[in-house]
Amino acid sequence: MTLLELFWTFFKIGLFTFGGGYAMLPLIESEVIGHGWATTEDIVDFIAISESTPGPFAINISTFIGRTVGGIPGAFCATFGVVLPSFLVILIVSHFFVKFKESKAVKGAMTGLRPAVVGLIASALLSVGMKVFIPSESLSVAFREGFNRNTLNFFTEVLPLIISITLFIVSAVLAFKKKHPIMIICLSAVVGIITGYALGL
Repeated sequence: MTLLELFWTFFKIGLFTFGGGYAMLPLIESEVIGHGWATTEDIVDFIAISESTPGPFAINISTFIGRTVGGIPGAFCATFGVVLPSFLVILIVSHFFVKFKESKAVKGAMTGLRPAVVGLIASALLSVGMKVFIPSESLSVAFREGFNRNTLNFFTEVLPLIISITLFIVSAVLAFKKKHPIMIICLSAVVGIITGYALGL
């Protein structure tokens, strides 16, 4: 039953996602957390792994979640489920697109979909960003009510936040300067490993 549920859940995600892997993050978060298969923190880890490994993001994250929930069969069901709608739809669209690409209805649909996709990606960015930069409840309270050294542990809450923000800024600057993404990913991973061991996280 779990395998069928995995397939159907990711089939729906694949069917109603426009704009690629990042646009499906709100759907993945809603469905996976709703089923109790993972927490928001788990999803952030899945995103990091999926971005750091070869292959399309959507397939990677589906495979990782499926593997966690249902083992190898779960990975297959989740991956097959998320890929199948795109495969079927692109077969149909490729057949008719050349004929109807100048249609006002088709152009209008594309015009409407583009901002919606950007909105979905922005939603995922905010959701994941909040969990990455403000992982603990005490940090969340501190941002709302002001920082208090008596309620925050510098080494387990404040310092990791500073490191995360620094890594984000450095990565953004390196990306803006057209440095190779692999170098940025490797650098971030090394800093994360060193930080984790040093702080006992």
